[in-house]
Amino acid sequence: MQKKWSLSFFLVLLFTYAQASKVDTVETVSQSMNKKIKAVIITPDHYVKSKTYPVVYLLHGYSDNYARWSRSEAVLQASDLYSMIIVCADGGFSSWYWDSPVDPLYKYETYVSKELVSWVDENYATIRSAKARAIAGLSMGGHGALYLAIKHPDVFGACGSMSGGVDIRPFPNNWDMAKRLGRYAEFPERWEKNTAINMLYLIQPKTLDIIIDCGTEDFFYNVNEELHRQMLLRNIQHDYITRPGGHTWPYWQNAVSYQLMFFNKFFNKK
Repeated sequence: MQKKWSLSFFLVLLFTYAQASKVDTVETVSQSMNKKIKAVIITPDHYVKSKTYPVVYLLHGYSDNYARWSRSEAVLQASDLYSMIIVCADGGFSSWYWDSPVDPLYKYETYVSKELVSWVDENYATIRSAKARAIAGLSMGGHGALYLAIKHPDVFGACGSMSGGVDIRPFPNNWDMAKRLGRYAEFPERWEKNTAINMLYLIQPKTLDIIIDCGTEDFFYNVNEELHRQMLLRNIQHDYITRPGGHTWPYWQNAVSYQLMFFNKFFNKK
């Protein structure tokens, strides 16, 4: 169902909280890529190791890095408000969160869905269940969040996309995707297989809570509209939000508040 919500009450509630969450920059290890990768871990002010907490993984967009989401006040305050751990993962400059069949140095599906999750579970007081794990991202990270959650429902029970490149095929020459998959003209099967919109058949009923958000002036708006139509056709339950806005940080600062509220509701489902 398409929703157009007002954030006024939610923002008043959110900003009554002092920004007291703790932000750690950590160094994780990827065995698959044989390198160390940084991440930011945000824990609520009241975090104690004697309790366990749900976890949201946030993915950045093309050409950005792990640190960008940690500068969002909405993200920092949501950790306290909802008593959740938030992991700001690194996906490289242009990984699209795939295990690249072209470049063995790009195995970010394995890194995020297995190596990073394992590292976080070993080093923080997490609830080790898909029912207490969500993943979301913007742009490249929006595609990555859907891609990883659909492929790994045993790891992530909920996912969200903000201004996501949910169908990569209309953009064969953009954002280094050809460097990760090979040229579309030469390897069309790779592009067909690794675009989120073509993976809907993998979603089993009632296995994944999904929220999608895209601005009406965004260059990814049309592919998000088509994804929404395809999900309705297949009776895949999801929240779909559109409102005026483009591919900008002011839009994502608003969108992430919806997504984190959505995940909190998911974590607290009976």
